[in-house]
Order: sequence, then C-alpha cells, then structure tokens
Amino acid sequence: MAQGKEIRSKIKSVQSTQKITRAMQMVAAAKMRKAQERMRSARPYLESLVAIMGHVRKAHPEYRHPLMAVRPVTRAAVLVVTSDRGLAGALNVNVLRVAVGVLRGWQESGIEGQVAVLGMKGAAYFRRLRAPVMAQVVPVGDRPQLESVLGLVKVLADAYCENRLDRVTLVYNRFENTMSQKAVVENLLPLPALDEPAPAGRWDYLYEPDARSVISDILKRYIETRIFGAVIENVASEQAARMVAMRAATDNAGRLITDLRLAYNKARQAAITQELAEIVSGASAV
Repeated sequence: MAQGKEIRSKIKSVQSTQKITRAMQMVAAAKMRKAQERMRSARPYLESLVAIMGHVRKAHPEYRHPLMAVRPVTRAAVLVVTSDRGLAGALNVNVLRVAVGVLRGWQESGIEGQVAVLGMKGAAYFRRLRAPVMAQVVPVGDRPQLESVLGLVKVLADAYCENRLDRVTLVYNRFENTMSQKAVVENLLPLPALDEPAPAGRWDYLYEPDARSVISDILKRYIETRIFGAVIENVASEQAARMVAMRAATDNAGRLITDLRLAYNKARQAAITQELAEIVSGASAV
C-alpha cells in the first residue's frame, strides 16, 4: 500500500491548499466590495475635474501655470501603478507589459524615458530591469490614503515645471467589471484636451480671489486626484483579479482531489485483488 499512502498524503496536501485558496477568495471578495465603493464614489469627482482641466486648457486665462505648458517632447516619464502582492492572475503582468511598450516606443522616437512607480511589484520589476526610476511609493496597501501619493506628485510636478520632463503618462489597471480589468494608458501632463470644440473668441472662467492662486491649487488637486484615482482603480482591479484567481485555484484543487481519490481507489482495489490472488494461490498449493 506504499502507493496508496503516497496518494493519501497528496490528497491531504491538496485539501490544505484548497482551504487556503478558499479563504483567500472570500477575503478578496470582501475587500473588492469595499474597494468598489471607494472607486465608484471617487469617479464622478475625478471625471468632473478632468473636464474642468480640459476647459482651462482651451481657455485664455490671465495667468498660465507652468503645468499648462505644451512643448516638444524630448524627456518623458511613465507612472506605473501596480499591486504590492501577487496571486492576482495576469494583472501586474499586463500593466507592466504596457508600460514597457510605452518606454520602448519613446526610445525608438528618440525620447528619454524615466519611470515612477506605485506598488511593490512594479518597483521590484523595474529594479530588475535596471530602468531609470525617478520616484517610487511602496507599499501602497489595500486602503491607500491620499497622503501617500503627495511626495510622488511633488516630484513629477517639479520636474515638469523645471522643464526636466515634457510629458507624464499614467499606466494602471482600470476596473471594468469583476471578470475584466484593462491596462490603460492616459496622459497626465500636459493637461488633456477635450474633444468638444472651444467657444468662439476669447473666453475664460472668473477666478476669485485671483487666477494664479486658483489655477495653482486646482492643478495640484487635479494631479493628486488623477493619481489617487488610478490607485483606487488598481486596488479594486487587484482584489477582483485575486478573487477570480483564487476561485479558479479552488476549483482546480477540487478536480485534482477527485482525480487523486479515483487513483487511490484504483490502487486500493488493485492491492486487495492481489492479496486475494495470493491467498487463493497459497490455498491451492497446500
């Protein structure tokens, strides 16, 4: 019964793994619901702010902030948002593949590319790749706070204002639904342009107390909100991907246990048949 003992040991091992994956699936499901609530509550504010920034770019204010400058691109940075942990399927692989594609495209166009990273998986990947990392925030955590990205925002904003960067591109996983998370590339700086045509003539908002203070504050808030919104989207995508991956692992473990039990029963039946044959043979010999 040596083979039967080995199969029983494998069954116990797979059952222990199945318990872990089932627990991780339930934890990821609970975290995903909370992350979805934060994401859905943040989306309307972010979309409105992006629309305002698009209008500001087409307006003619009395004050032009350096972050509103559009110039030929010779140096650029890609901000990559990843998770801190694995076991989330191809989530991080997809976003890192897109980010590397952006960097290679810049290199082929003669643009000097740099990297800013949010998340331990991205930081470890680009460290192995020996890419020029100008800033990183690790760990991000399951419940990120706005304060955690403020340092990164300052680094990127200062580099753009001082002409050390001409473009900042944001790459993250956008939450589509529980089964689908899409790696997207969005322009962070300079300000996005709206598809709708600008009004005829010169127009602008009314700023109180003055254009300089209002535009400076809203631009800072815009960058912070865009980056933090991407982090929230990525967290929701991570938990959804982990829940799906752990559910698949639990199902695979169940199928493997079924196959092992069938193999154990066959081995046990073969051993019993052999013992009976030996007994019959011994009785015949006597």
